[in-house]
Amino acid sequence: MKLAVPTMISSLVMVIYNLSDTYFVGILNDPIQNAAVTLAAPVLLAFNAVNNLFGIGSSSMMSRALGRKDYDTVYRSSVFGFYCALFCGILFSAIYTIFSSSFLTLLGTSSDTVVATAGYLRWTVTCGAVPAILNVVMAYLVRSEGATLHASIGTMSGCLLNILLDPIFILPWGFDMGATGAGLATFLSNCVACIYFFILLFVKRKSTYVCIRPSMFSFRKDIVAGVCGVGIPAAIQNILNVTGMTILNNFTSSYGSEAVAAMGISQKIGMVPLYIAQGFSQGIMPLISYNYASKNIKRMKHATGFSIKISVSFMTASLLIFHFGADLLVSLFMKNETIIAYGCQFLGGLSLALPFLSLDFLAVGIFTACGMGRKTLVFALLRKIILEIPALFILDKLFPLYGLAYAQFTAELILSAIGMIVLIRLFRNLENKAGSISQ
Repeated sequence: MKLAVPTMISSLVMVIYNLSDTYFVGILNDPIQNAAVTLAAPVLLAFNAVNNLFGIGSSSMMSRALGRKDYDTVYRSSVFGFYCALFCGILFSAIYTIFSSSFLTLLGTSSDTVVATAGYLRWTVTCGAVPAILNVVMAYLVRSEGATLHASIGTMSGCLLNILLDPIFILPWGFDMGATGAGLATFLSNCVACIYFFILLFVKRKSTYVCIRPSMFSFRKDIVAGVCGVGIPAAIQNILNVTGMTILNNFTSSYGSEAVAAMGISQKIGMVPLYIAQGFSQGIMPLISYNYASKNIKRMKHATGFSIKISVSFMTASLLIFHFGADLLVSLFMKNETIIAYGCQFLGGLSLALPFLSLDFLAVGIFTACGMGRKTLVFALLRKIILEIPALFILDKLFPLYGLAYAQFTAELILSAIGMIVLIRLFRNLENKAGSISQ
Protein backbone atom coordinates (compact mmCIF):
# COMPACT_ATOMS: atom_id res chain seq x y z
CA MET A 1 0.00 0.00 0.00
CA LYS A 2 2.96 2.33 0.64
CA LEU A 3 3.92 1.94 -3.02
CA ALA A 4 0.43 1.72 -4.50
CA VAL A 5 -1.59 4.39 -2.63
CA PRO A 6 0.47 7.44 -3.78
CA THR A 7 0.28 6.15 -7.35
CA MET A 8 -3.49 5.63 -7.03
CA ILE A 9 -3.94 9.15 -5.65
CA SER A 10 -1.83 10.50 -8.49
CA SER A 11 -3.96 8.56 -10.96
CA LEU A 12 -7.14 9.89 -9.34
CA VAL A 13 -5.89 13.47 -9.68
CA MET A 14 -5.00 12.73 -13.31
CA VAL A 15 -8.58 11.55 -13.87
CA ILE A 16 -9.96 14.73 -12.32
CA TYR A 17 -7.57 16.66 -14.56
CA ASN A 18 -8.89 14.75 -17.61
CA LEU A 19 -12.46 15.33 -16.47
CA SER A 20 -11.86 19.05 -15.94
CA ASP A 21 -11.44 19.66 -19.70
CA THR A 22 -14.72 17.84 -20.37
CA TYR A 23 -16.50 19.51 -17.44
CA PHE A 24 -15.54 23.12 -18.13
CA VAL A 25 -16.00 22.75 -21.91
CA GLY A 26 -19.38 21.14 -21.10
CA ILE A 27 -20.42 24.26 -19.17
CA LEU A 28 -20.44 26.06 -22.54
CA ASN A 29 -23.29 23.66 -23.45
CA ASP A 30 -21.89 23.43 -26.98
CA PRO A 31 -21.73 19.82 -28.33
CA ILE A 32 -19.19 20.88 -30.96
CA GLN A 33 -16.65 22.12 -28.38
CA ASN A 34 -17.20 18.97 -26.29
CA ALA A 35 -16.88 16.73 -29.34
CA ALA A 36 -13.54 18.42 -30.18
CA VAL A 37 -12.02 17.30 -26.86
CA THR A 38 -13.33 13.76 -27.45
CA LEU A 39 -12.03 13.58 -31.04
CA ALA A 40 -8.57 14.81 -29.97
CA ALA A 41 -8.26 12.17 -27.24
CA PRO A 42 -6.64 9.43 -29.41
CA VAL A 43 -3.70 11.75 -30.25
CA LEU A 44 -3.06 12.50 -26.58
CA LEU A 45 -3.45 8.81 -25.77
CA ALA A 46 -0.78 8.11 -28.40
CA PHE A 47 1.73 9.92 -26.14
CA ASN A 48 1.43 6.90 -23.88
CA ALA A 49 3.11 4.77 -26.56
CA VAL A 50 6.31 6.74 -25.89
CA ASN A 51 5.60 6.85 -22.14
CA ASN A 52 5.22 3.07 -22.07
CA LEU A 53 8.23 2.40 -24.29
CA PHE A 54 10.73 4.48 -22.35
CA GLY A 55 8.91 4.99 -19.03
CA ILE A 56 7.72 1.46 -18.30
CA GLY A 57 10.64 -0.11 -20.20
CA SER A 58 13.33 1.86 -18.34
CA SER A 59 11.66 1.69 -14.92
CA SER A 60 11.22 -2.10 -15.14
CA MET A 61 14.88 -2.42 -16.15
CA MET A 62 15.95 -0.15 -13.27
CA SER A 63 13.93 -2.00 -10.60
CA ARG A 64 15.24 -5.40 -11.70
CA ALA A 65 18.82 -4.04 -11.77
CA LEU A 66 18.33 -2.65 -8.24
CA GLY A 67 17.22 -6.14 -7.13
CA ARG A 68 20.53 -7.50 -8.52
CA LYS A 69 22.46 -4.49 -7.09
CA ASP A 70 23.73 -3.63 -10.59
CA TYR A 71 23.83 0.13 -10.11
CA ASP A 72 25.63 1.04 -13.35
CA THR A 73 22.75 -0.50 -15.32
CA VAL A 74 20.28 1.47 -13.19
CA TYR A 75 21.96 4.78 -14.04
CA ARG A 76 22.37 4.04 -17.74
CA SER A 77 18.80 2.74 -18.10
CA SER A 78 17.37 5.98 -16.71
CA VAL A 79 19.55 8.15 -18.99
CA PHE A 80 18.59 6.06 -22.01
CA GLY A 81 14.87 6.34 -21.20
CA PHE A 82 14.99 10.09 -20.59
CA TYR A 83 16.80 11.16 -23.77
CA CYS A 84 14.93 8.76 -26.04
CA ALA A 85 11.64 10.15 -24.65
CA LEU A 86 12.86 13.71 -25.26
CA PHE A 87 13.74 12.92 -28.89
CA CYS A 88 10.40 11.16 -29.49
CA GLY A 89 8.49 14.12 -28.05
CA ILE A 90 10.18 16.48 -30.50
CA LEU A 91 9.54 14.03 -33.36
CA PHE A 92 5.88 13.60 -32.37
CA SER A 93 5.35 17.36 -32.37
CA ALA A 94 7.02 17.81 -35.76
CA ILE A 95 5.11 14.99 -37.48
CA TYR A 96 1.72 16.18 -36.23
CA THR A 97 2.43 19.80 -37.18
CA ILE A 98 3.48 18.88 -40.73
CA PHE A 99 0.59 16.48 -41.35
CA SER A 100 -2.09 18.08 -39.13
CA SER A 101 -4.80 18.16 -41.81
CA SER A 102 -4.42 14.42 -42.47
CA PHE A 103 -4.53 13.68 -38.73
CA LEU A 104 -7.71 15.72 -38.28
CA THR A 105 -9.42 13.78 -41.08
CA LEU A 106 -8.26 10.47 -39.60
CA LEU A 107 -9.66 11.43 -36.19
CA GLY A 108 -13.16 11.73 -37.67
CA THR A 109 -13.59 15.50 -37.53
CA SER A 110 -16.37 17.09 -39.56
CA SER A 111 -16.72 20.62 -40.97
CA ASP A 112 -18.38 21.55 -37.64
CA THR A 113 -15.71 20.17 -35.31
CA VAL A 114 -12.44 20.59 -37.25
CA VAL A 115 -11.61 24.15 -36.12
CA ALA A 116 -12.15 23.47 -32.39
CA THR A 117 -10.26 20.16 -32.56
CA ALA A 118 -7.32 21.79 -34.38
CA GLY A 119 -7.16 24.56 -31.76
CA TYR A 120 -7.05 22.04 -28.91
CA LEU A 121 -4.32 19.96 -30.59
CA ARG A 122 -2.20 23.02 -31.45
CA TRP A 123 -1.41 23.51 -27.76
CA THR A 124 -1.44 19.90 -26.57
CA VAL A 125 0.64 18.40 -29.41
CA THR A 126 2.45 21.01 -31.54
CA CYS A 127 3.58 22.93 -28.43
CA GLY A 128 2.93 20.37 -25.72
CA ALA A 129 4.16 16.95 -26.85
CA VAL A 130 7.60 17.24 -25.20
CA PRO A 131 6.47 18.33 -21.68
CA ALA A 132 3.49 15.93 -21.79
CA ILE A 133 5.78 12.96 -22.48
CA LEU A 134 8.73 13.96 -20.30
CA ASN A 135 6.74 14.53 -17.10
CA VAL A 136 5.19 11.03 -17.29
CA VAL A 137 8.47 9.30 -18.18
CA MET A 138 10.31 11.05 -15.32
CA ALA A 139 7.53 9.97 -12.93
CA TYR A 140 8.15 6.35 -13.99
CA LEU A 141 11.92 6.72 -13.48
CA VAL A 142 11.47 8.20 -10.00
CA ARG A 143 8.92 5.52 -9.10
CA SER A 144 11.31 2.73 -10.12
CA GLU A 145 13.43 3.25 -6.98
CA GLY A 146 10.36 3.22 -4.73
CA ALA A 147 9.90 7.01 -4.50
CA THR A 148 6.22 6.81 -5.44
CA LEU A 149 5.29 9.82 -3.29
CA HIS A 150 7.64 12.15 -5.20
CA ALA A 151 6.45 10.70 -8.51
CA SER A 152 2.85 11.37 -7.47
CA ILE A 153 3.55 14.91 -6.25
CA GLY A 154 5.19 15.77 -9.58
CA THR A 155 2.29 14.40 -11.58
CA MET A 156 -0.32 15.99 -9.31
CA SER A 157 1.30 19.43 -9.38
CA GLY A 158 0.65 19.69 -13.10
CA CYS A 159 -2.83 18.20 -12.83
CA LEU A 160 -3.96 20.57 -10.08
CA LEU A 161 -2.65 23.57 -12.00
CA ASN A 162 -4.57 22.41 -15.07
CA ILE A 163 -7.81 22.26 -13.04
CA LEU A 164 -7.22 25.84 -11.84
CA LEU A 165 -6.37 27.17 -15.31
CA ASP A 166 -9.18 25.44 -17.24
CA PRO A 167 -12.04 27.79 -16.26
CA ILE A 168 -9.82 30.84 -16.79
CA PHE A 169 -8.98 29.91 -20.37
CA ILE A 170 -12.23 28.11 -21.36
CA LEU A 171 -15.18 30.07 -19.95
CA PRO A 172 -16.70 33.37 -21.17
CA TRP A 173 -15.78 35.25 -17.97
CA GLY A 174 -12.11 34.41 -18.63
CA PHE A 175 -10.37 34.29 -22.01
CA ASP A 176 -13.38 32.52 -23.62
CA MET A 177 -11.18 30.20 -25.72
CA GLY A 178 -13.36 27.08 -25.47
CA ALA A 179 -11.61 23.81 -26.36
CA THR A 180 -8.48 25.74 -27.45
CA GLY A 181 -8.23 27.15 -23.92
CA ALA A 182 -8.39 23.63 -22.49
CA GLY A 183 -5.38 22.75 -24.66
CA LEU A 184 -3.43 25.79 -23.47
CA ALA A 185 -4.12 24.93 -19.81
CA THR A 186 -2.90 21.37 -20.41
CA PHE A 187 0.32 22.61 -22.03
CA LEU A 188 1.17 24.97 -19.16
CA SER A 189 0.41 22.37 -16.49
CA ASN A 190 2.68 19.78 -18.13
CA CYS A 191 5.51 22.33 -18.22
CA VAL A 192 5.14 22.89 -14.47
CA ALA A 193 5.23 19.12 -13.79
CA CYS A 194 8.48 18.85 -15.76
CA ILE A 195 10.02 21.69 -13.77
CA TYR A 196 9.16 19.88 -10.51
CA PHE A 197 10.98 16.73 -11.61
CA PHE A 198 14.07 18.63 -12.77
CA ILE A 199 14.25 20.41 -9.40
CA LEU A 200 13.73 17.09 -7.56
CA LEU A 201 16.57 15.38 -9.44
CA PHE A 202 18.88 18.34 -8.79
CA VAL A 203 18.10 18.35 -5.04
CA LYS A 204 18.47 14.55 -4.74
CA ARG A 205 21.41 14.26 -7.15
CA LYS A 206 23.65 12.63 -4.51
CA SER A 207 21.11 10.07 -3.29
CA THR A 208 18.98 9.14 -6.30
CA TYR A 209 19.61 6.38 -8.84
CA VAL A 210 17.74 8.37 -11.49
CA CYS A 211 20.32 9.95 -13.77
CA ILE A 212 19.91 12.30 -16.77
CA ARG A 213 23.58 13.20 -17.37
CA PRO A 214 24.22 13.16 -21.15
CA SER A 215 27.69 11.63 -20.60
CA MET A 216 26.03 8.42 -19.30
CA PHE A 217 23.94 7.94 -22.45
CA SER A 218 24.84 4.98 -24.63
CA PHE A 219 23.26 2.37 -26.86
CA ARG A 220 24.64 -0.49 -24.77
CA LYS A 221 23.19 -3.69 -26.15
CA ASP A 222 21.88 -5.14 -22.87
CA ILE A 223 20.19 -1.86 -21.89
CA VAL A 224 18.55 -1.29 -25.29
CA ALA A 225 17.36 -4.92 -25.34
CA GLY A 226 16.14 -4.77 -21.73
CA VAL A 227 14.25 -1.49 -22.11
CA CYS A 228 12.79 -2.30 -25.52
CA GLY A 229 11.99 -5.91 -24.59
CA VAL A 230 9.47 -4.60 -22.05
CA GLY A 231 8.77 -1.16 -23.53
CA ILE A 232 7.94 -2.10 -27.12
CA PRO A 233 5.09 -4.50 -26.18
CA ALA A 234 3.75 -1.85 -23.77
CA ALA A 235 3.97 0.78 -26.53
CA ILE A 236 2.25 -1.49 -29.05
CA GLN A 237 -0.48 -2.07 -26.48
CA ASN A 238 -1.02 1.68 -26.33
CA ILE A 239 -0.95 2.13 -30.11
CA LEU A 240 -3.66 -0.52 -30.33
CA ASN A 241 -5.66 1.37 -27.67
CA VAL A 242 -5.39 4.51 -29.82
CA THR A 243 -6.50 2.53 -32.88
CA GLY A 244 -9.48 1.15 -30.97
CA MET A 245 -10.50 4.59 -29.69
CA THR A 246 -10.16 6.12 -33.17
CA ILE A 247 -12.36 3.40 -34.67
CA LEU A 248 -14.90 3.88 -31.87
CA ASN A 249 -14.97 7.66 -32.44
CA ASN A 250 -15.38 7.20 -36.19
CA PHE A 251 -18.30 4.82 -35.64
CA THR A 252 -19.88 7.21 -33.12
CA SER A 253 -19.35 10.34 -35.24
CA SER A 254 -21.61 8.89 -37.96
CA TYR A 255 -24.48 9.34 -35.45
CA GLY A 256 -23.77 13.08 -34.95
CA SER A 257 -21.85 15.41 -32.59
CA GLU A 258 -24.28 14.76 -29.70
CA ALA A 259 -23.48 11.03 -29.79
CA VAL A 260 -19.74 11.81 -29.90
CA ALA A 261 -20.05 14.18 -26.93
CA ALA A 262 -22.06 11.57 -24.96
CA MET A 263 -19.54 8.82 -25.67
CA GLY A 264 -16.69 11.14 -24.65
CA ILE A 265 -18.38 12.06 -21.37
CA SER A 266 -19.11 8.38 -20.60
CA GLN A 267 -15.49 7.41 -21.31
CA LYS A 268 -14.18 10.20 -19.09
CA ILE A 269 -16.45 9.14 -16.21
CA GLY A 270 -15.31 5.54 -16.68
CA MET A 271 -11.71 6.71 -16.42
CA VAL A 272 -12.10 7.46 -12.69
CA PRO A 273 -12.04 3.82 -11.49
CA LEU A 274 -10.01 2.71 -14.50
CA TYR A 275 -7.09 5.06 -13.74
CA ILE A 276 -7.18 4.17 -10.05
CA ALA A 277 -6.95 0.45 -10.87
CA GLN A 278 -4.20 1.19 -13.36
CA GLY A 279 -2.39 3.25 -10.73
CA PHE A 280 -2.63 0.33 -8.30
CA SER A 281 -1.11 -2.09 -10.82
CA GLN A 282 1.67 0.40 -11.68
CA GLY A 283 2.33 1.11 -8.01
CA ILE A 284 3.12 -2.52 -7.19
CA MET A 285 5.40 -2.99 -10.22
CA PRO A 286 8.65 -1.96 -8.46
CA LEU A 287 7.81 -4.41 -5.63
CA ILE A 288 7.13 -7.22 -8.12
CA SER A 289 10.28 -6.44 -10.16
CA TYR A 290 12.53 -6.30 -7.11
CA ASN A 291 11.23 -9.54 -5.58
CA TYR A 292 11.26 -11.33 -8.92
CA ALA A 293 14.92 -10.36 -9.45
CA SER A 294 15.87 -11.34 -5.86
CA LYS A 295 13.85 -14.62 -6.24
CA ASN A 296 11.49 -13.91 -3.30
CA ILE A 297 8.57 -15.63 -5.03
CA LYS A 298 6.50 -16.05 -1.86
CA ARG A 299 6.40 -12.30 -1.21
CA MET A 300 5.70 -11.61 -4.89
CA LYS A 301 2.75 -14.06 -4.84
CA HIS A 302 1.27 -12.58 -1.65
CA ALA A 303 1.50 -9.05 -3.08
CA THR A 304 -0.32 -10.20 -6.21
CA GLY A 305 -3.13 -11.94 -4.27
CA PHE A 306 -3.68 -8.89 -2.07
CA SER A 307 -3.74 -6.61 -5.13
CA ILE A 308 -6.39 -8.73 -6.87
CA LYS A 309 -8.70 -8.58 -3.84
CA ILE A 310 -8.42 -4.81 -3.46
CA SER A 311 -8.67 -3.96 -7.15
CA VAL A 312 -11.60 -6.23 -8.05
CA SER A 313 -13.60 -5.11 -5.00
CA PHE A 314 -13.11 -1.46 -5.88
CA MET A 315 -14.05 -1.94 -9.54
CA THR A 316 -17.18 -3.92 -8.65
CA ALA A 317 -18.31 -1.10 -6.35
CA SER A 318 -17.68 1.39 -9.18
CA LEU A 319 -19.79 -0.73 -11.54
CA LEU A 320 -22.75 -0.56 -9.14
CA ILE A 321 -22.41 3.22 -8.70
CA PHE A 322 -22.34 3.78 -12.46
CA HIS A 323 -25.26 1.44 -13.04
CA PHE A 324 -27.59 3.19 -10.58
CA GLY A 325 -26.31 6.76 -10.98
CA ALA A 326 -25.60 7.06 -14.71
CA ASP A 327 -28.14 9.82 -15.42
CA LEU A 328 -26.93 11.99 -12.53
CA LEU A 329 -23.25 11.55 -13.47
CA VAL A 330 -23.74 12.38 -17.17
CA SER A 331 -25.95 15.39 -16.37
CA LEU A 332 -23.10 16.90 -14.32
CA PHE A 333 -21.25 17.55 -17.59
CA MET A 334 -24.02 18.66 -19.95
CA LYS A 335 -27.70 19.55 -19.53
CA ASN A 336 -28.65 18.35 -23.02
CA GLU A 337 -31.43 15.71 -22.73
CA THR A 338 -30.32 13.82 -25.85
CA ILE A 339 -26.73 13.62 -24.62
CA ILE A 340 -27.88 12.46 -21.18
CA ALA A 341 -30.03 9.71 -22.76
CA TYR A 342 -27.13 8.54 -24.94
CA GLY A 343 -24.66 8.81 -22.07
CA CYS A 344 -26.70 6.64 -19.68
CA GLN A 345 -26.76 3.83 -22.24
CA PHE A 346 -23.07 4.18 -23.04
CA LEU A 347 -21.96 4.34 -19.40
CA GLY A 348 -24.02 1.26 -18.55
CA GLY A 349 -22.24 -0.76 -21.25
CA LEU A 350 -18.74 0.58 -20.59
CA SER A 351 -18.95 0.00 -16.82
CA LEU A 352 -19.58 -3.74 -17.20
CA ALA A 353 -15.94 -4.18 -18.22
CA LEU A 354 -14.49 -2.62 -15.04
CA PRO A 355 -14.00 -5.69 -12.76
CA PHE A 356 -12.47 -7.65 -15.63
CA LEU A 357 -10.24 -4.72 -16.63
CA SER A 358 -8.70 -4.70 -13.15
CA LEU A 359 -7.64 -8.35 -13.52
CA ASP A 360 -6.22 -7.62 -16.97
CA PHE A 361 -4.25 -4.61 -15.68
CA LEU A 362 -2.73 -6.62 -12.84
CA ALA A 363 -1.76 -9.53 -15.09
CA VAL A 364 -0.10 -7.26 -17.68
CA GLY A 365 1.57 -5.21 -14.90
CA ILE A 366 3.14 -8.37 -13.44
CA PHE A 367 4.35 -9.58 -16.84
CA THR A 368 5.88 -6.14 -17.47
CA ALA A 369 7.51 -6.00 -14.02
CA CYS A 370 9.12 -9.40 -14.64
CA GLY A 371 10.46 -8.35 -18.04
CA MET A 372 8.11 -10.72 -19.90
CA GLY A 373 7.51 -8.45 -22.86
CA ARG A 374 6.31 -11.26 -25.12
CA LYS A 375 3.36 -12.03 -22.84
CA THR A 376 2.48 -8.32 -22.67
CA LEU A 377 2.50 -8.13 -26.47
CA VAL A 378 0.31 -11.22 -26.85
CA PHE A 379 -2.25 -9.76 -24.45
CA ALA A 380 -2.25 -6.43 -26.31
CA LEU A 381 -2.91 -8.18 -29.62
CA LEU A 382 -5.62 -10.32 -28.07
CA ARG A 383 -7.37 -7.34 -26.47
CA LYS A 384 -7.65 -5.11 -29.51
CA ILE A 385 -6.96 -6.99 -32.74
CA ILE A 386 -8.58 -10.33 -31.91
CA LEU A 387 -11.35 -9.27 -29.51
CA GLU A 388 -12.33 -5.60 -29.12
CA ILE A 389 -12.01 -4.12 -32.63
CA PRO A 390 -13.90 -7.00 -34.31
CA ALA A 391 -16.53 -6.69 -31.55
CA LEU A 392 -17.02 -2.99 -32.47
CA PHE A 393 -17.89 -3.92 -36.06
CA ILE A 394 -20.14 -6.83 -35.08
CA LEU A 395 -22.01 -5.09 -32.24
CA ASP A 396 -22.59 -1.90 -34.26
CA LYS A 397 -24.20 -4.02 -36.98
CA LEU A 398 -26.34 -5.98 -34.51
CA PHE A 399 -27.20 -3.08 -32.17
CA PRO A 400 -26.56 0.26 -33.98
CA LEU A 401 -24.79 2.89 -31.82
CA TYR A 402 -25.53 1.35 -28.39
CA GLY A 403 -23.73 -1.91 -29.18
CA LEU A 404 -20.43 0.04 -29.39
CA ALA A 405 -20.38 0.47 -25.60
CA TYR A 406 -20.31 -3.30 -25.01
CA ALA A 407 -17.26 -4.14 -27.15
CA GLN A 408 -14.78 -3.59 -24.31
CA PHE A 409 -16.82 -5.76 -21.92
CA THR A 410 -16.84 -8.59 -24.48
CA ALA A 411 -13.05 -8.41 -24.87
CA GLU A 412 -12.16 -8.05 -21.17
CA LEU A 413 -14.43 -10.89 -20.05
CA ILE A 414 -12.41 -13.32 -22.17
CA LEU A 415 -9.01 -11.69 -21.61
CA SER A 416 -9.24 -11.56 -17.80
CA ALA A 417 -9.94 -15.31 -17.68
CA ILE A 418 -6.88 -15.96 -19.87
CA GLY A 419 -4.79 -13.60 -17.70
CA MET A 420 -5.61 -15.42 -14.47
CA ILE A 421 -4.82 -18.82 -16.02
CA VAL A 422 -1.43 -17.56 -17.28
CA LEU A 423 -0.64 -15.96 -13.88
CA ILE A 424 -1.39 -19.19 -12.01
CA ARG A 425 0.88 -21.12 -14.36
CA LEU A 426 3.60 -18.47 -14.03
CA PHE A 427 3.68 -18.70 -10.23
CA ARG A 428 3.69 -22.50 -10.34
CA ASN A 429 6.71 -22.46 -12.66
CA LEU A 430 8.54 -19.90 -10.50
CA GLU A 431 7.87 -21.93 -7.33
CA ASN A 432 9.04 -25.13 -9.00
CA LYS A 433 12.26 -23.44 -10.12
CA ALA A 434 12.83 -21.98 -6.65
CA GLY A 435 12.26 -25.45 -5.11
CA SER A 436 14.69 -27.16 -7.46
CA ILE A 437 17.39 -24.53 -6.77
CA SER A 438 17.00 -24.88 -2.98
CA GLN A 439 17.37 -28.68 -3.28
